[in-house]
Amino acid sequence: MSGFRRSVVSYAMPMAALAMAVAVRAGGLSADEGSLSVRILVGALSSAIMFTTIFVVLDHAEAVARRVGEPYGTLVLTFAVTAIEVSIIVSMMLHGENNPTLARESVFSTVMITSTGVVGTCLALGGWRHRKQAIVRQGTSAYLAVLIALTIMTLILPTYTQTTGPGTFSAAQLGFVSVLSVLLYASFVFAQTVRHRDDFIEGQAHGVSLRTAPHESISASTLLLLIGLIGIVMLAEQVAASVENTLVAYQVTQADSIVGALIAGLVLMPEAISAVRASLNNELQRGLNVAMGSACATIGLTIPAVAAASLLTGRGLTLGLPATDTVLLILALFICNVSFSTERTTFLTGTVHIVVFFTYLFLIFVP
Repeated sequence: MSGFRRSVVSYAMPMAALAMAVAVRAGGLSADEGSLSVRILVGALSSAIMFTTIFVVLDHAEAVARRVGEPYGTLVLTFAVTAIEVSIIVSMMLHGENNPTLARESVFSTVMITSTGVVGTCLALGGWRHRKQAIVRQGTSAYLAVLIALTIMTLILPTYTQTTGPGTFSAAQLGFVSVLSVLLYASFVFAQTVRHRDDFIEGQAHGVSLRTAPHESISASTLLLLIGLIGIVMLAEQVAASVENTLVAYQVTQADSIVGALIAGLVLMPEAISAVRASLNNELQRGLNVAMGSACATIGLTIPAVAAASLLTGRGLTLGLPATDTVLLILALFICNVSFSTERTTFLTGTVHIVVFFTYLFLIFVP
């Protein structure tokens, strides 16, 4: 019976998320319309459906990932989550008054959450259960090299360019960096899936083959995955916009940072859970593939997408990080470099990442 209930939920929730999103839009019940009580009720119901659907989508994504195998399976969830984040950021950039720092805060939050929070939890819990865990150093080093290059070019370099004001690129600079970001990420995906595929496979860390995938229907899982993601995108926009309006109404000074962290946390939840599950199953390399792949994809694809939206709409885009966030970002990347310099990780390794993650969270509210 439990299996039957799970099957019903796995089919029903993606449909319910999409139906709820369509009903909200069709009924004119967005975050900016309707009475306060109605908006609160709609926001609460949207949040509940969205969070439930996130877990269902995770199950479908893992089913697809198991069927197609690594490292292709990791890319399924990575591209899906990146598509969610891009759509939310662009829609909120166009929501109300111009918000030039929202994309920066969301991308920065994604990098910090993945490289410190998710990676730290994977290393700590996996190390606690299995004492020591193996990684493929070539693969993790490739992730880190791409991540360092992308973050420095897009989040730190704008603060030091001279053509425009601090933190911004000129149109030519923005287009140039966007093209380089896409090319670098495309090169990385080619290396991950074709040229150096063995460097990213979990079995290489253990010297054994991974267990075979269960025989789920890949077509049904793929369809429900897409439906669920569309519903999550539309509902997340509603939830995030409600939070933004609430923060503005109460004159919260760190509204952009909070909303950026909220967007990143919402869209990264499926990947975070998948990564932690893999680590607990002693598949740490797969967990790192999911976490670090998300950070690379976010910068390599999200920044060019929001840059294109900025250039087409004429809305300003501020990418350069302030001094405090720059220090945190460099610290996170440095710790990742130290953690991945050997082929074994422990509980202590993860604890260091988690400490930096909590520092990041604290400074959002107490800058």
